[in-house]
Amino acid sequence: MKSAILSVGTEILFGQIINTNSVYLSKHLNMLGIDVMYHYTVGDNPKRLEEMIKQAFTDCDLIITSGGLGPTQDDLTKEIAAKALNDELILNETAMQWIENYFKKLNREMTENNKKQAYMPSRATVFQNDAGTAPGFALEENGKIIICLPGPPREMTRMFDLKVKPYLEKKSQGTIYYKMIRTFGIGESALETALEDLINDQTDPTLATYAKEGEACLRIASKKNTLKEAKQSVENMLETVKERIEKYIFSYDDENFHEVVAKKLLDNNISISCAESCTGGLFSQRMTDIPGISAIFDRGIVTYSNKAKMDELGVKSETLQKYGAVSEETAIEMAEGLKKVSRSRLCISVTGVAGPDGGTEEKPVGLVYICAILDEKRICKEFRMRNINRQWNRNYSVLCMLDMINKLIERSI
Repeated sequence: MKSAILSVGTEILFGQIINTNSVYLSKHLNMLGIDVMYHYTVGDNPKRLEEMIKQAFTDCDLIITSGGLGPTQDDLTKEIAAKALNDELILNETAMQWIENYFKKLNREMTENNKKQAYMPSRATVFQNDAGTAPGFALEENGKIIICLPGPPREMTRMFDLKVKPYLEKKSQGTIYYKMIRTFGIGESALETALEDLINDQTDPTLATYAKEGEACLRIASKKNTLKEAKQSVENMLETVKERIEKYIFSYDDENFHEVVAKKLLDNNISISCAESCTGGLFSQRMTDIPGISAIFDRGIVTYSNKAKMDELGVKSETLQKYGAVSEETAIEMAEGLKKVSRSRLCISVTGVAGPDGGTEEKPVGLVYICAILDEKRICKEFRMRNINRQWNRNYSVLCMLDMINKLIERSI
């Protein structure tokens, strides 16, 4: 089955909101074995919406819309969808009851225009909205299906998971299973080169590389009659892939690097503290995004100035004068000082030139030193970023810190 995703809302075209619905729907439709051919976005304009639906149906059997099911006059997705599949709107008593009950639970009075949301195509399969007032629906005619979902992501995802997914599973032919492999330390072009013969000869499973900020990702996907067959196909290919690039892989399940590292720290009960200069607390922020991290994360210190490095970490003034704040020697003293004050098993420090100013010929923007100490093992490395911009340099520095920690843990367990 070929499908198109149609997002409705002028606010999307104006850039006022980020369209997360299309990403979510694409991911889950593919997992159901439904090929997503197009993404469309159209404003709250009935003529353009009708034209877009007609265009999508020339190539696709299924259109899923999000947005335009509200109570106001410019919410016209239902009307246009019904017209496209030769139906008309009628008052759906069940939907009306859902909406009335929703307002009663909130102890709010239902306005007259909310009744508009209870009007549905006469032949529609109607989906209850457990998180809002706008019901969704599916409408079929001559092998074509249009499914209209509410626009707010919380409402859309809940309705899709609970109502639409079971509806589509009955119609889907085959099942897609995939793994998203995430790597660090190898670029997308090098990753593709390492797997070039597999990519060129692919039938099923398929392989595709993706660039992500500071990372390279690989998607291995298989479409089979059963989930078991698809999983086996992906796992067989994964074994071949691992033989070539395993040293760069940090996740086989599309996890963020800080999630992977946090899990290893927690599983091995390794306490950690960090001292940050150029990253300004970004590493601490990533780590403390993880629920339960307080069990092992002791402290994060931002020692941005030379004075702070001396006062908080005991970095010697002679070291700063002789080698500078951005140096291997300073990074080592930062980590060693942190070890003394925190007594954490793992201490990591970072100092560098984030940019866009402050660089010199000797110490250019993007030069970073990272030192990590785990028990008695110590590593200190120099990194030279690509000097793209300040935020890129800071983000990549955090990835380098996570990579260093990940490898230290792997060697110690």
